[in-house]
Amino acid sequence: MIALADCNNFYASCERVFNPALENKPIVVLSNNDGCIIARSNEAKSLGIKMGEPVFKARKIIEGNNVNVFSTNFALYGDMSNRVMSMLADVAPEIEIYSIDEAFIDFTGINNPSGFAGELKNDIRKSTGIPVSIGIGPTKTLAKIANHVAKKKTDSGIFCLDSPVKIDQILKEISVSDIWGIGSRYSSMLCGQNIRTAHDFIKLDEQWVLEKMTIVGLKTLQELKEHKHFALDTNPTWKKNICTSRSFGVKTKKLKDLKEAITSHSVRCAEKLRMQNACARYISVLIKTDPFNDKDRYYYGYRSVSFNSPTNDTIRIVQAANDLLKCIYKQGLTYKKAGVIVGDIVPQDRVQIDLFENLENDSEINSLHKAVDRINRSMGRDKVQILGQGLISKWGLKREKLSPCYTTRWEDILKIRC
Repeated sequence: MIALADCNNFYASCERVFNPALENKPIVVLSNNDGCIIARSNEAKSLGIKMGEPVFKARKIIEGNNVNVFSTNFALYGDMSNRVMSMLADVAPEIEIYSIDEAFIDFTGINNPSGFAGELKNDIRKSTGIPVSIGIGPTKTLAKIANHVAKKKTDSGIFCLDSPVKIDQILKEISVSDIWGIGSRYSSMLCGQNIRTAHDFIKLDEQWVLEKMTIVGLKTLQELKEHKHFALDTNPTWKKNICTSRSFGVKTKKLKDLKEAITSHSVRCAEKLRMQNACARYISVLIKTDPFNDKDRYYYGYRSVSFNSPTNDTIRIVQAANDLLKCIYKQGLTYKKAGVIVGDIVPQDRVQIDLFENLENDSEINSLHKAVDRINRSMGRDKVQILGQGLISKWGLKREKLSPCYTTRWEDILKIRC
């Protein structure tokens, strides 16, 4: 059996852990620059606040119902996610971390899956304060459906599809749009064929599904029939491309601000490469103005360059990025966004040595980066940084509703006075 553990309203739950006064109160969390709503508590959903809605459109509902609004606090959310995932990993032989708030768990050999899941759910809530729902099924696709039922239709937050009769009954209640892997396009196509439930879907001819929905659609259908096709991905492969980009909190015309942004994004890309022991063969830089500003002409600048040999050296990546920025920057325009992309990524231990490189110097640089990464991981991001990132960021994100970083910053740790 496979289980899917999913943290309930994860971002909102993280805020509630350290502020119990928010319990049962409506909460929304905003995207970068406080632009759109990307997370809602159940109370906020019941008020009619929509996912992805620009915050200004929901302003009346927010102000009229005393909705608590928070800027995204990724440092807090990431740390709380690590705590939950480490607890899951401690009790499971295999685990696939699917997203920041979801993980598939191998329940093979567990005699009482529902009981075990209940104990695990209670332990996570007691240790981290985060509520989770756990769905259990013979395949990953059925585990997803079981989790949907556990979250929406049970009080316990636990549901197990442990018999053909139960599976058949639940599939009759599940819409095709709620099947994992079937997006809006396929869902619309199936509804047009009067196929509205998961039970309708599994009755289809498999050759028709293969022709209309490719091999992935066929595997999804067979997973609903308890034939396992999607194994747990316990060793995810490295990414083919890494992109770091942000919209500015305040638009800028200055090349200096763009340089600081591009340098910071380049540093972040290099860090991510080293985290997965990989190197990139090329780098791209993009800058753009506001596409929704009718008063100024829209401009999108983009350029790439290949390295002589794949690299994860922060200094080389920053230098290349800033050279590209000089080529695409146009004076007088007001810029809204900048980003850096590194691509054609290969494992670090498979990089072909360049005949003209100084290997001794490379060894020293690698030691330097390892030391800097170690300090920044233990003491906080950018405790050691390149001066070109700027000491005071004027281009950074607008986060006016940011909660404290309770678990990742010493000055934000809760103080208890007795």
